[in-house]
Amino acid sequence: MSRADAPRPPAPQPPERARTMAALGGRATLVPAGDPTRTDRFTPLVHHVHADASVSVLLPDDHELVATAWQAPRGELATMVELADPAPVPLRESIRGLLWITGWLRALSDDEARALAVEVAADRPDPRLLDLGHGAALLKLVPASLVLADGEGTHPVPLDAFAAAEPDPFAAQEAGWLRHLEVSHTDVVAALVRHLPEELRGGHVRPLGLDRFGLRLRVEATDADHDVRLAFSRPVGTPAELSTELRRLVGCPFLAAQRT
Repeated sequence: MSRADAPRPPAPQPPERARTMAALGGRATLVPAGDPTRTDRFTPLVHHVHADASVSVLLPDDHELVATAWQAPRGELATMVELADPAPVPLRESIRGLLWITGWLRALSDDEARALAVEVAADRPDPRLLDLGHGAALLKLVPASLVLADGEGTHPVPLDAFAAAEPDPFAAQEAGWLRHLEVSHTDVVAALVRHLPEELRGGHVRPLGLDRFGLRLRVEATDADHDVRLAFSRPVGTPAELSTELRRLVGCPFLAAQRT
């Protein structure tokens, strides 16, 4: 069986991957979607993706999108939010995935904006939310569709499936763990090379991602970049289970690294 024909290792389903990307925050860009001639893109001061896939965005109150939303029919402007998932370690191609949320950007009344700001602050505290009403305006994107593109492929994500999914249990710790692996345990990364296809073992191997199904590596080769998933023997949900699976993948070098 060729590598192209080999079955793909198990991975989180698209709704879970999308929910995890949203929970991580990433980098958001607003793209007005109503006029195909427009190519401008805007970065909000603060953004937050809610569990129902709606997106709160804080913009300067003199921003053109604020005025345009108020002037649009029904106070809604067709807009896409592009959420990028940057790798925790510096890579020559740093974006691991993109989540596109397309819908209607709504202007909010003062009361609606204040209530939404309190909701955002409960999940993602940010001092810039205090600028609401003092140079900043909060708007809400009501979602119509979601599309996820990452190393596992490109998939539409139904809104109800996104709302029902949970972020990966290790999402909050992943970045710190991978940076520690990159900086302090190059011997562990080297030990993982034995799991790679023969033709990739000469590239620069970097830690790319970690989830309950396995570890992802980026191989920076001379011809291109290649992403490889090393599957755990079973999905894990606790640090103890994760430690066991990492020991299984790496063996004694990982145990030695834990004692340093």
